[in-house]
Amino acid sequence: MSSPLYLLKTHRFAPLFGTQFLGAFNDNLFKNTLAVLLTFQAAEWTSISSALLAPLIGAVFILPFFLFSGLAGELADKFDKARLARIVKVWEIFLMVIATAGFATHSFITLMIVVFGMGMHSTLFGPIKYSIIPQHMGENELVSANALVESGTFAAILLGTLIGGVLSGIENGGVIAGVASIAVAIIGYGFSRYIPAAPSLSPEMAFSINIFSQTLNTLRLAYQNRMVFLAILAISWFWLYGALLLSQFPSFVQSVLMGDETTVTVLLSLFTVGIGAGSILCERLSHHAIRPSLIVVGAIGMGLSGIDFALTAQHFSSVGTLYTNPQFFHILFDLTLVGVFGGLYSVPLYALMQGRSDPYSRSRIIAANNVLNAIFMVAGAVVTMVLLGDGWKIPDIFLLIAVATLLVAGIIARIIHTKAKNEV
Repeated sequence: MSSPLYLLKTHRFAPLFGTQFLGAFNDNLFKNTLAVLLTFQAAEWTSISSALLAPLIGAVFILPFFLFSGLAGELADKFDKARLARIVKVWEIFLMVIATAGFATHSFITLMIVVFGMGMHSTLFGPIKYSIIPQHMGENELVSANALVESGTFAAILLGTLIGGVLSGIENGGVIAGVASIAVAIIGYGFSRYIPAAPSLSPEMAFSINIFSQTLNTLRLAYQNRMVFLAILAISWFWLYGALLLSQFPSFVQSVLMGDETTVTVLLSLFTVGIGAGSILCERLSHHAIRPSLIVVGAIGMGLSGIDFALTAQHFSSVGTLYTNPQFFHILFDLTLVGVFGGLYSVPLYALMQGRSDPYSRSRIIAANNVLNAIFMVAGAVVTMVLLGDGWKIPDIFLLIAVATLLVAGIIARIIHTKAKNEV
């Protein structure tokens, strides 16, 4: 068990990994194709300002996390998770067929319905994916499995985003992307057919049809386990930081680096590759055990490399060619480090959340994580818009979130120290 890659040869993990990878790929292939087409051809699709389209797509995609996470958690705790995974993949095929029709007819409304549907797809699949891992893996395999899922997910995000960007620039690219997404969804369904049965541990649990009470009950359930709830808050901070960076990359490249779409892709690629590398590095350093110290190291690393990144950006000079500018490569190096430390930080947190959750309510705990992740990301977006409206520059906001991450590292270190002291 020297390498986590052995899990990819096992029947209990490989089909789940394939299903997850292709689902994340499809999400980003569709969303980025749509975003680029609407950005550069907005007048042909809708009367809405192109500046508002990207945040609108993001808001519509994330809305199901608020509405249906409670439902997703209850379903995954009450029914066989492998069977639910197959149903979700059928839903994905159906959505991609509609997306292809929407691209062919330039129907903005149709495509926004698909964005909402794909958000619901991710909402439903999240609790299935993360709760099935500890059901099929040993405790000493949780870090390895999460490292593979984390690195695979970000690789899929990068690949889907890049291909979506390429397809959006060719004639009938939307339709081609739609057809490709149908094929990928069908292959993903094929993988899901081989996920081993994961029967419910709580088949007799009461089931509510009130989506609002479901969400509140899910959050209350997570709050009852202090260590798990703190892990969820820490994970949510990771998603706030990452979402803030990713959302501001295009504006940062345009207004600070004076680059183009290719530069945005370079930044996105290195950040994503960094997270994947950090996830695998975490698995190597953990020796198949959950090591809280790695969470602290990851948070400190994200903070320090993020501060250096922001300070370099604040003093960036666009004199000369971008790709011969030493400051630009300094920024790329720092951004890659933020990703590496982000992977080091997040993997043990996911393993901790899974390992310490009550098996009978684990899916609902993971659903609570999805809700809080969404809340943190939306809060980060709102604060960013307020600060930008108040005259802040993008590098200033990057500096603020990096310094705040150091404070988060201090809080986590104090919690770990207090817990260790109490256990002595």
